[in-house]
Amino acid sequence: MVTGGRGVSLRRVLLVGLVVTAFAYLALRIWTAQGGGLPPSSWGALIVLVFMACGVFYAGLPVRRFLRGQAKKPLNPIRAMRTVVLAQASALTGALVTGWYLAQVLVLVPDFDIASVRSLVWRLVALAAGGVLMVVAGLLVQGMCRVDKDDRGHEGERDRAGDQEPNSSPER
Repeated sequence: MVTGGRGVSLRRVLLVGLVVTAFAYLALRIWTAQGGGLPPSSWGALIVLVFMACGVFYAGLPVRRFLRGQAKKPLNPIRAMRTVVLAQASALTGALVTGWYLAQVLVLVPDFDIASVRSLVWRLVALAAGGVLMVVAGLLVQGMCRVDKDDRGHEGERDRAGDQEPNSSPER
């Protein structure tokens, strides 16, 4: 999902969340209008979402330590790549989950004055917040794994000392 070397952007995550919310709202509205009930949701799902967000964050810490020069062991480049992919997947999955639960909240908002519906809405809002936590963890870890922060916007290749390589001058 790396587009132009920038990775998953906040704009893309918001777009995925909004599209999922819109389509899920329409589908759930049609389903409930025909007498169907909303899919079950539990507090256990929130625990899973928080656990996954924490796992993504902790997977990114060794990469961050390595890039800052604080690591005691070398980092396998494949592990770093997998961490970035995991972070991007977490951000997009979190957007999808957030959109799904927000759509359910929107379906239930007209009946918010009923106590049982109110408790279900608060559970769905908490689950949507768990999805947002996954998005935040994913985008944060993706940023922690970025290597080229100092080289953005510069033309040509740079060596380790930051000097421009002779073969990469734009005046060839």
